[in-house]
Amino acid sequence: MAEGLVRIGEVAERLGLSLRTIRHYEEVGLVVPGRTSGGFRLYGETDIDRLALIKRMKPLGFSLEEMRDLLDITDRIAAGDDDPTLGGRLHLFERAVADRAERLREQLAMAREFAEQLRRRRLEATAPRARP
Repeated sequence: MAEGLVRIGEVAERLGLSLRTIRHYEEVGLVVPGRTSGGFRLYGETDIDRLALIKRMKPLGFSLEEMRDLLDITDRIAAGDDDPTLGGRLHLFERAVADRAERLREQLAMAREFAEQLRRRRLEATAPRARP
């Protein structure tokens, strides 16, 4: 095996992703691992970084197309592309992440309030009642 390259099982374990998920991201073109002569997938650090980025985007509801767009932006920046629009496009993703994170914080606050309501109702229902 080439130095610094790992098989899909190690990537899955490292990132906490299923083999199926990693294969899906390959099928849709978000990551393109190398292959051994026997056809085994080999992932380098760049591939693993891409998968880690995708993993962070998924729970925030980004579409595959949005993931593809962000990966294109980050690839181009890493390659030294000096296109002035890249920074602006990256900034739009930053704002989208902040907005989605805020919505998640609001949902979490509502979930906590709901859990507290249920706890109070359970305590009320199981509390000894005074007899008249």
